[in-house]
Parts: sequence; structure tokens; C-alpha cells
Amino acid sequence: MSTAISQFFNVQQVTLMTGFIRAADGSEIFYKDWGPRDAPAIVFHHGWPLSSDEWDAQMMFFLLHGFRTIAHDRRGHGRSSQTERGTDMETYADDVRILVEHLDLKGAVHIGHSTGGGEATRYVARAAPGRVAKAVLVGAITPVMVRSAANPQGLPVEVFDGYRHALAANRAQLYLDIAKGPFYGFNRAGADVSEATVRNWWRQGMAGAVKAHYDCIKVWSETDFTDDLKQIDVPVLVMHGDDDQVVPIADSALLSVKLLRRGELRVYKGYPHGMLTTHPDQLNADILEFIRR
Repeated sequence: MSTAISQFFNVQQVTLMTGFIRAADGSEIFYKDWGPRDAPAIVFHHGWPLSSDEWDAQMMFFLLHGFRTIAHDRRGHGRSSQTERGTDMETYADDVRILVEHLDLKGAVHIGHSTGGGEATRYVARAAPGRVAKAVLVGAITPVMVRSAANPQGLPVEVFDGYRHALAANRAQLYLDIAKGPFYGFNRAGADVSEATVRNWWRQGMAGAVKAHYDCIKVWSETDFTDDLKQIDVPVLVMHGDDDQVVPIADSALLSVKLLRRGELRVYKGYPHGMLTTHPDQLNADILEFIRR
């Protein structure tokens, strides 16, 4: 029996629960809640167009280290409602608030990847006192991705129009192309391509709603989190790969950490956007060290 499996069966009083909460507009939000009810809680926020399954490696790791691990499927993604309403960051963050209140989480750590990094930022900036202890942003879309007069270093809107066109034309092919290409850096010379990882990314994406994913492109490319970052008063670890082809580090992490009151930046040489999956041992260990300080 492997060490990880042995550790799993030695964890005491572990509850593995899934369920749904009802959002303010009646939409149902799927969530997982693993671990002892009285353990320190970690809430994970997934990227586009994925689901809470993106966090498998982290949910297991932190569960085995004694934490309560929680992750939800954003509305229009995964197992949550395929609603036409609420495809905006305000609603995403409000759904998180309702989940946190439903589970009565206090002093939780919120960890967000990519679009989930934006969602975590918006929630943490507005969370009630005592609800949040720390936050971690991994390859996050903050502060804002699209180029504008106020954000001249951003990506041109044509990049995001390309995503929209490809998604509407053939979502299944687009999701294969993203997973086989820039997301995990599998398009780099000498990359060790994992077909299982590609299939898992595709599986998660196809489980969600095509219209919600289409509309969410505007959300993750155009939402400005500048004020949110300035308002956060808890410690925040900003993690980014310097070979991130989806969310370029110069347009995101390097700017975000300057806006945070208590931000810390860690840059990972050669790591791709999906580094939580390609390099979980390094990322998990660094997050654990940050949480335990």
C-alpha cells in the first residue's frame, strides 16, 4: 500500500460530503466538503472552463495534512446549474459568500487559480470580518487582462474574440487544443505530454454549459480587480509560472503583488499556466508552508 493511501486510511473523523446550495436567484451550486468539521478550512476556486475537479491533487494533499478542503463548481460549470443568469464576477463572488455562510466557515484560506483567482480576489476583498485568514492566487487573471487606455500592457481584445469564435464554432475542438497546447505547456519543445491530463481537462470543460463558458470569457478578460486587490488586508501569496502562455506574468502577478497590502510573489521558472497539475509537489509544499506560518 502506498504512503498516500496509508495516510488516507489513518485520517480520523474524516467526512467526505458533496451537496448543493441554492444561490440567491435559485441556481444550484455543487460543492465538495472533505475533512474534519473542526479542522482549518481551505476553499478552492477553479479556473475556466473547468470544475472543482481541477483541484483533485490539492484536495487530497491538504486532506491528508489535516485540513478541511472545500471546492465548488462555478455556476454554468461542472455539476452546477446551467443558468442563463449571473455570468458576472459579482454573482460568482456572491455564490461563494452563500456557500461560506452555509458551511459557517471562519478563518478560511481561499485559493484561486486563473479565473478562480479573480473570483477569490473579489470574494476576499468583500468578505465579512473573520471569514478569511489568508489567500493564494495561482496564475490569476488579476488585476485585468484586456488592453485598454487604462491598461496599455494588457492583451488585445482580438485574443479573446478568438476564444469566443473558436468556442462557438467547435467547443470540443477548442478544449482539446487548449489542453494539448498552451495550458500545460505541452506545445513546448521536449514537453512530456500527458494524454490523461488532456482528457481530464476536456472532460471537465465539456461538462459545463457552452453559453456560460462563452459569456465567461468577457468576465475573465475584462473584469478589473484593481480596487479589490487594494482592499484586501490579509496575507496573500501570488504564485505564477514565468512560462504562462494563458495569463502572461507581466500583465498579472507582477502588477497584482504591487497592489496588495500584504502580498508575496513567488515566480516559478519554466512553469506553465496549469502548473498546479504539472508540478503539484512543489506548489502544494509551498502553499502549505505559507498557510502554516
